[in-house]
Amino acid sequence: MNHANIIAQVINARPQQVESAIGLLDDGDTVPFISRYRKEVTGGLDDTQLRLLDEKLTYLRELDDRRQTVIEVIKEQGKLTDELKQAIMSADTKTRLEDLYLPFKKKRQTKAQIARKAGLEPLLQDLIDQPVVDINALAEKYIDEDKGVKTIDEALDGARQIALEDIAEDADLIQQLRDWQWENALITSTVVKGKENDAAKFKDYFDFAEKINKIPSHRMLAILRGRNEGLLSLKIDVNVEDGEQHPAVSKVIHHLNWDVNNSAWLKRTIQLAWIAKLHVRLSLQLTNQARESADGEAIKIFSRNMKDILLAAPAGGKATLGLDPGFRTGVKVVVVDKTGKLTDTAVIYPHAPQNQWDRSKHTIKQLLIKHDIELISVGNGTASRETDQMAGEILKENKDIKAQKIMVSEAGASVYSASESAAKEFPDLDVTFRGSVSIARRLQDPLAELVKIDPKAIGVGQYQHDVNQAQLNKALGDTVEDCVNSVGVDVNTASPALLKYVAGISESVSQEIMNYRDENGRFTNRKQLLKVKRLGDKMFTQCAGFLRIRNGDQPLDQSAVHPEAYPLVEAITKSLNCDIHDVIGKSGKLSGIDPKDFANDQYGLETIKDVIAELKKPGRDPRGEFKTATFDDSVHKISDLKEGMKLEGVVTNVTAFGAFVDIGVHQDGLMHISQLADIYVKDPSDIVKAGQILKVTVMEIDVARKRIALSAKTGARPDKKAQQDRKSPSQKKNYNNTRRQKPQQTNNNAFGALADAFKNAKKK
Repeated sequence: MNHANIIAQVINARPQQVESAIGLLDDGDTVPFISRYRKEVTGGLDDTQLRLLDEKLTYLRELDDRRQTVIEVIKEQGKLTDELKQAIMSADTKTRLEDLYLPFKKKRQTKAQIARKAGLEPLLQDLIDQPVVDINALAEKYIDEDKGVKTIDEALDGARQIALEDIAEDADLIQQLRDWQWENALITSTVVKGKENDAAKFKDYFDFAEKINKIPSHRMLAILRGRNEGLLSLKIDVNVEDGEQHPAVSKVIHHLNWDVNNSAWLKRTIQLAWIAKLHVRLSLQLTNQARESADGEAIKIFSRNMKDILLAAPAGGKATLGLDPGFRTGVKVVVVDKTGKLTDTAVIYPHAPQNQWDRSKHTIKQLLIKHDIELISVGNGTASRETDQMAGEILKENKDIKAQKIMVSEAGASVYSASESAAKEFPDLDVTFRGSVSIARRLQDPLAELVKIDPKAIGVGQYQHDVNQAQLNKALGDTVEDCVNSVGVDVNTASPALLKYVAGISESVSQEIMNYRDENGRFTNRKQLLKVKRLGDKMFTQCAGFLRIRNGDQPLDQSAVHPEAYPLVEAITKSLNCDIHDVIGKSGKLSGIDPKDFANDQYGLETIKDVIAELKKPGRDPRGEFKTATFDDSVHKISDLKEGMKLEGVVTNVTAFGAFVDIGVHQDGLMHISQLADIYVKDPSDIVKAGQILKVTVMEIDVARKRIALSAKTGARPDKKAQQDRKSPSQKKNYNNTRRQKPQQTNNNAFGALADAFKNAKKK
């Protein structure tokens, strides 16, 4: 099966669509450009399908390269048979390919190789062919001191070493056992003896088991972290009753077709092969397979959360006061104008130990009046509710000030403060104020500001430091690129950090665009982009439709209409006997247009429909309406909470096991998947997303451990029986008595190690 056919099945498309997309990608076209401006070519493949296509294509091409290398190596050894070559050509995974290659790999001299040189392979064949003959009699004739075989036991051991290596390198057997184990084996974890106290955060995994092909990402990653920290031991195998023959041994016997009923030696050899060779290797492979699956799911969740955060509705171009709260070090205050330009700074000390409450209020009041502030952005870190309270008092006491105060996540602000990007933009500004600028700007436009920060520092991931970092970085980079291009970028105001994510534009060219702006002033039309150093025709084609020029020479430059479609717009306006200014931003005359009237070899129906839709609402921002949560003024810290409280909160993170919600007490509450809705929820992302505002009920509070359990269910109320039900299964029953009947079920304990592990993984 060729690549197009394989990928078509994966992305649910036709092979012809895949072939067309591969051609475009190979020609240097970007995913955002293809999904937006080449719909006719690909049959409408979207960015998600194209990303998956690109990922699978890379894997298949790497597999092909490795396949050719393996064939050449085996061919040089003179061992490439037609049957082996066919098996190699048919290998559909890298694991299967390496299984086939294993017997031909160069390796250090093994006991089996020594035995082969000693001429003991015929002895193994004799033992297989003559199971009823006494093994000592068969082995005696192979004693040869010159070859290092001095005794019968040495001869038999040599034959066994050959058998063990042959069995361990049987690719078909390995594949069969691996598939069987994946479908049937449990992954079990136990606490390392003597490490119970150190491993407290992994208590749910002290005596745990679950089918390896069913274990959720977060549990797999938690177990692996516990193992990597030397606190947990893990094992992958099926349950076997004492005295029973392991099912895997039976499968090996069936595969080899050895007469073990008449030869205890053959049976013992197979048992040793399973214990010492096969199980060890398969456990490693299955652990890697489960880890890769868990990595993939965790990365998917991280990317989805990242997308929701980046595409949060912007407050827009409004003068904003940014407050980075703190107690002893004070509250860092900045003012940014409607364009995000820093215009003022201050430091106030309203909280302990200085307690300059009135003086701080006066300072803020003066800044609000002086700069005609419309928004007050309060970072949600230490002293945030106290600072928010101060801002509330100012607005309540000064009705003429029309500013709106909003709590904003400050995750990653400190990372940005010390970044190269911040240093270039504010070389003379104190690091502490840079964080305040970020807090203010991310309220004006989350996307434009958050692209300056390493995605892993924004705090919306799940075990992000445990997963494959190369895959994570690529996935997050792709997510940011898709978000930036779906919104579009004002080329005259964008930072280099934002410009570098525009389709086709490299980091160096993004800086060249900035240099052009500095030297020549603002761009007045898209054609001027071709004057930027190193921005050639190919790059222009990729990026032009995503770059906006407002109030320029060409009205279409403010829209997502690509320059290559400008002649189409001219044909449309000509047919309406009017000017572009008569139709852009107006749906009246455009409503009567039939796209089929303009279809030709150059412009297909999808392109024409997109152009007409864009003309009706040029440069439309796909992000939703700006909304904010209202925190309860009586609740500032976790000790203020009471079970049964109804509060408004903001979803900060969505995981495989639920969602974390900021309710304004410095500690996010955990809303378990079972508490997300009145209906059964399979995937939390189907119900909630990062940045969403919702009503929640406080179900449980653990002040000492700083844990809050929340529910979004209608009529939810704390219930002691429900709390008992949410205890870990290992607390309610003796796992060892039930392990053979069924694997441990999902732990719904809102205060379990799950939340602990996630909390440790989450980087503020």
